[in-house]
Amino acid sequence: MIATAAPLSSTRVWWSAVRPATLAASVAPVLAGTAIAVHMGGARWWAGAGAVVVGLGMQLGVNFANDYSDFVRGADNPTRVGPVRAASSGVVAPAQVRMAAIAAFGVAGLAGLLLSVALDWRLLVAGAACLLAGWLYTGGPRPYGYLGLGELFVFLFFGLVATAGTVYIETGRITPLTFLTGCSLGFLACAILVLNNLRDIQTDRAAGKRTLATRIGLQRTRVLLLALVCGAFAAPVVAVALNVAGIPTLLVLFAIPPAVIPLRIALSNQAGPALVGALKRMAVAELIFALIFALGILL
Repeated sequence: MIATAAPLSSTRVWWSAVRPATLAASVAPVLAGTAIAVHMGGARWWAGAGAVVVGLGMQLGVNFANDYSDFVRGADNPTRVGPVRAASSGVVAPAQVRMAAIAAFGVAGLAGLLLSVALDWRLLVAGAACLLAGWLYTGGPRPYGYLGLGELFVFLFFGLVATAGTVYIETGRITPLTFLTGCSLGFLACAILVLNNLRDIQTDRAAGKRTLATRIGLQRTRVLLLALVCGAFAAPVVAVALNVAGIPTLLVLFAIPPAVIPLRIALSNQAGPALVGALKRMAVAELIFALIFALGILL
């Protein structure tokens, strides 16, 4: 007897569309930024909570918008290996995925608006840029995610902007340590995206989705992944060398082993399921990095 796959439930499809592993990329910068704010002499905890809402809303919005836009553009291939896509699953209507993206961006926008009114109206400019960049990642007439620019977006908005924004709304200042920490978290967030695109390199190429991985090829993408992980752990060393952080900050180097595991998988394996696991492990590694960094900077 041939076993048949169990039918997909709407709950399972929606949970898959959330891509829970990627949420670390929105929480880690806020965690690290709050630790820096405490180190600087204090933190507005309510502002930090608002930053978490903005970050999660942005990440969910990007995930849902990417799901919907890839379906509309025909980039979801039946042979694709990875989380179930809601819009192409046949279980959830594509219009509902689009509305979920709009709702998530709306929550992020509302939280950002409240923070701007309470703290600094100039934050509205940064917030508008984040929302626009999130939607145009795979949406709009010329999505930059299809032009090989997705990694740049992730580095800027889920690294530098998220970390610096958290420190600024909690302290009103931005320091060199903030910038270097934002680079570290931006590199790790990029590593998550690179693993995603490495997994999908064949199906993306067949669908005409020109990610950076499809443009530079398998081997160069692996080199890029190695450089991103090395850069993430080099930044704290630079911070200590420049005397903008204390020696305990180097405790973050204990996060190297969790980051090396998915790196080794990606460098030695081309199988889709293995790369799915590597992506999840890299997301965990970013969260571990932020937690240990927070401990080190507070010491």
